[in-house]
Amino acid sequence: MQPPGFLHKIVARADAAQALRNLPQPVVFTNGVFDVLHRGHVSYLAQARSLGGSLVVALNTDASARRLNKGPERPLNNEADRAAVIAALESVSLATWFDEDTPVQLLAELRPQVYVKGGDYDMATLAETRLVQGWGGQALAIPFVTGYSTSALVGKIRKPA
Repeated sequence: MQPPGFLHKIVARADAAQALRNLPQPVVFTNGVFDVLHRGHVSYLAQARSLGGSLVVALNTDASARRLNKGPERPLNNEADRAAVIAALESVSLATWFDEDTPVQLLAELRPQVYVKGGDYDMATLAETRLVQGWGGQALAIPFVTGYSTSALVGKIRKPA
């Protein structure tokens, strides 16, 4: 039996710039932990993909995710598993990782034309926005889908019946 076809969309960071050159343009870039995938995530990713020719999703590594103070047991899914779930989505063209606290260094390496985050971020305050706009790219916020949160979902699962 052959491995699932979507696995080719997962690339090591060292290979991401080369892989990006082969993607339909313009490239849209987003990032996050995407620990327990929910409706808010997939709606957001589909909207992000509609802004360009392809969508690159950079996942926080497990170590980077733990530094976000989401709790000592997070992420629940390891980085390889999170990448596989993200890569399986039709909206995603390429998945990779970054180990820093922010994706600024990876953005500088890949230089996408569009950078997006959820509407819960103030784009004007992000270093990523200034960086992308510096080479003529756009930085956009996609409206936040209220009522969906991995942290809330984890809390609900852990709540005694």
